[in-house]
Amino acid sequence: MGIVRCHISVSVDGYAAGPSQSSEHPLGEGGERLHDWAINLDRWRQAHGKEGGETNASSAVMDEAIAGVGAGIMGRNMFGGGPGAWPEDPSWDGWWGEEPPFHVPVFVLTHHEREPLEMAGGTKFHFMTGGVESAVAKAKDAAGDQDVTVAGGADTINQTLRAGLLDELELHVTPVILGGGERLLDDVGDVRLEVARAVEAPGVTHIKYRVMR
Repeated sequence: MGIVRCHISVSVDGYAAGPSQSSEHPLGEGGERLHDWAINLDRWRQAHGKEGGETNASSAVMDEAIAGVGAGIMGRNMFGGGPGAWPEDPSWDGWWGEEPPFHVPVFVLTHHEREPLEMAGGTKFHFMTGGVESAVAKAKDAAGDQDVTVAGGADTINQTLRAGLLDELELHVTPVILGGGERLLDDVGDVRLEVARAVEAPGVTHIKYRVMR
């Protein structure tokens, strides 16, 4: 049986996205800087169908993050489309392009029903209106013996922690101060963590925690 885990980039002051998020700026003001450590990384570029990139201590961390994943979970904002009813334009299928980098079933938390969306490369989005518990149960069934990853955003990870459904949390802590935005670990209750490992790399420190039961 696999576990439920997540990894996410955060600022020093605890934000996973900057203020004033919008369709034009899905990561908010300054939020793109949270991912500078990954964009030029060889493993990140390979996962997104690009060539080149550098190898450093973050490469093995990225390998570990994407290995053994059988299903994913994300929030509506991370999939795209903004709040409210789904856009009427049938040609728009989220932020992730024609071939998203997931290559597994992905369960999207939303308040609005939508038919499953099958994309190139093995990614199939399922839109879940029954809450995080239902999404995690479906994702575990789909993943089989592999792991489920909670991709984000912060609110989705917070919901998973609050419900006691997350086994492992990895923070990619970047030397960025955003001063506002979407805060991680907000109102999650009495969650107890144990450090599993820490890796220092250019522009980021990777800290993996086990969630204690």
